[in-house]
Amino acid sequence: MAKGLQGCSCTMLLLLCAMQELGCWAMHTAGQGPGEPGDPALLAGGRVKRGWVWNQFFVVEEYTGTEPLYVGKIHSDSDEGDGSIKYTISGEGAGTIFLIDEITGDIHATERLDREQKTFYTLRAQARDRQTDQLLEPESEFIIKVQDINDSEPRFLEGPYIGSVAELSPVGTSVMQVMASDADDPTYGSSARVVYSVLEGEQHFTVDSKTGVIRTAVADLDRETQDRYEVVIRATDMAGQLGGLSGSTTVTIVVTDVNDNPPRFPQKMYQFSIVETAPVGTAIGRVKAEDSDVGENTDMTYQVKDEEGVEMFKVTTDSNTQEAVITVQKPLDYESKRVHTVVVEALNKFVDPRFVDLGTFRDQTIVRVSVLDVDEPPEFRPPSNLLEVQEDAHVGSVVGVVTALDPDTANHPVRYAIDRSTDAERIFDIDAKTGAIVTGKVLDRETAGWHNITVLAMEADNHSQVSRASLRIRILDVNDNPPELATPYEAAVCEDAKPGQLIQTISVVDRDEPQSGHRFYFTLAPEATNNHHFSLLDIQDNTAAVHTQRVGFNRQEQDVYLLPILVVDSGPPALSSTGTLTIRVCGCDSTGAIQSCNSTAYVVSATLSPGALIALLVCVLILVVLVLLILTLKRHHKSHLTSEEDEDMRDNVIKYNDEGGGEQDTEAYDMSALRSLYDFSEIKAGDGGGGPGEGGPGRNPASELHALPQWVQSPDLDFSVFRDYICRKVEQADEDLSVPPYDSFQTYAFEGSDSPVPSLSSINTWSSGSEQDFSYLGGWGPRFRQLAALYAGRRGGEDSEES
Repeated sequence: MAKGLQGCSCTMLLLLCAMQELGCWAMHTAGQGPGEPGDPALLAGGRVKRGWVWNQFFVVEEYTGTEPLYVGKIHSDSDEGDGSIKYTISGEGAGTIFLIDEITGDIHATERLDREQKTFYTLRAQARDRQTDQLLEPESEFIIKVQDINDSEPRFLEGPYIGSVAELSPVGTSVMQVMASDADDPTYGSSARVVYSVLEGEQHFTVDSKTGVIRTAVADLDRETQDRYEVVIRATDMAGQLGGLSGSTTVTIVVTDVNDNPPRFPQKMYQFSIVETAPVGTAIGRVKAEDSDVGENTDMTYQVKDEEGVEMFKVTTDSNTQEAVITVQKPLDYESKRVHTVVVEALNKFVDPRFVDLGTFRDQTIVRVSVLDVDEPPEFRPPSNLLEVQEDAHVGSVVGVVTALDPDTANHPVRYAIDRSTDAERIFDIDAKTGAIVTGKVLDRETAGWHNITVLAMEADNHSQVSRASLRIRILDVNDNPPELATPYEAAVCEDAKPGQLIQTISVVDRDEPQSGHRFYFTLAPEATNNHHFSLLDIQDNTAAVHTQRVGFNRQEQDVYLLPILVVDSGPPALSSTGTLTIRVCGCDSTGAIQSCNSTAYVVSATLSPGALIALLVCVLILVVLVLLILTLKRHHKSHLTSEEDEDMRDNVIKYNDEGGGEQDTEAYDMSALRSLYDFSEIKAGDGGGGPGEGGPGRNPASELHALPQWVQSPDLDFSVFRDYICRKVEQADEDLSVPPYDSFQTYAFEGSDSPVPSLSSINTWSSGSEQDFSYLGGWGPRFRQLAALYAGRRGGEDSEES
């Protein structure tokens, strides 16, 4: 390689001028004086100019020799071989990777190069005079290219590869594509030309050698047999030739499912049992058909195929478990049929038309349902629930008979009863053995035309087995109520009435309801046969009209006429009653309008004006306001009296928060308010009493003043008064609806009857005034001088009395 490069360099030196376009050129040296190679006169004379030549160099990568690898030589045509020229290089790798012989210009590579890391190096060459270190030629750039060798194997950079293909796909179905990369130079030789092949899995898959597309090699891929394949793909460079490098990868190919398997029941017969009393909708059991497919290809529907099963049972599909749920659709009866056979069919919900030729995608199985016998309550036969009875039936008359039978094979005897919650008045009774319903009381259709009762039927030896039947008993009408006038009729006739004038039209009512309808007949009662004032006309439509029979009436002679009318119904039997029509004689105006009857206004024609109505409403409103105000005042006054009567003991402590007007102010304090809470007569009795100086009428007013009291506990005090007082307050607070809705916590200055500590309060003392000395009041200042004088005067009076 080095010799070739050196020969190339020599060749380029000889063909310098002809190959400048190919990268070889001459570099002028710095000549001195006339006749130097750079002189244009010399060039014109045909002399070849002096310069140094070089070329683009190549170095092979991955050199493994022990000696430095010769790259090439740079040479100047001015070099005469005497060593006067020094060659140097600079740039990428100069001095480290690439070294140059300064004398000969030979370049060597000292390190192992890798084209995949760096493809070329750019350097600069210089030729200098060794003595003067001056450039003999201009600096120029050259390139050292790293020549590629096949040292990189193909690599699959996008792995791991996972592909999928549907089962039963035809041969040649594309699965996926793989691609390998080779780091070698694709422009140099075949180092980067890659071909693909299958190392493992070639029985089922192939790969395109150029594109890397993986395809199926067989048409019978079956997911149910094998659902995953591991295929090893190899990529080889050098176009697969001998000596090429290779790399491999594993491709996982998943076989996806298609609906190519029909459902199949694991068993051809299933057996279930259920009691005959199971209600409609009860689940009997579940069956499931197996399907080797997965996903939606296993979705199934179930149906009953035989007519008997369709009538008695229902099959639904559990969407979560794909099971067939068999439920009761009609009531079962052990005595009628003990075993039922049901044909259940399973079929795929989604069928792929490509695989229809594989067979029918459905399967059938037989389900045997055994009905279990239970002790059932009696059953009413026939189930008619309407009975009728005449309302005039005697007590004990038979209304009807109910029948119930035990449906079990034992056929136990049945007993009957009436649910008295539906016949609390015991209007009907029933024979416990025969089921005959009889009347227990007299019936009245007009009071109750219908009766709803519940009859119970139970086994004679097991009363827990009870059946119920609702009966509607209709009371049939008989003509037992006479007709009556619809209302107590009253009519009016004018004094100047003319004969034949209509006074009143009357109608009647009858509580009975005959099937053929009512028909009433009207006539005057026998006691009115001699009546010559009025006549009665039967209109034949269950009404009658009363007319006048004479000219004019006189109120002075008779102002009221009573006309008895006899009404008869059509029966049977025909019943009648007599009603009275009251006719008043009234005064009328010229138009016939009634003005007055018996000196009393018959019709009030005048009406109140709007102004009068407003005044009347205002008066009523004022009265209402006054009544409410009076009630409010009374309530307030009552609550005030109650609060004064029931005030607690704390309210009797009078507090004075002012200092008064000084020693001359003798009216600022009402001492009687302080004395009002104590029984002074009792205190005086305790002090000895009876003395003429103490209790007589001529007692000194100053002696009425008491000393500051001190509390001395008395063993005979009765504290029940306080207890009763507190309880009374609590009861009043609980009963009073006007108090606020919050609890009131009241504290009373009461220590109890057993406290060993005497009270510190000076109120309500039982001691006498002589036990205390009030001389200290004189030292309290001028504001208390009056008080000190009062107590000092009382003290002096007591001392004089004692002397």
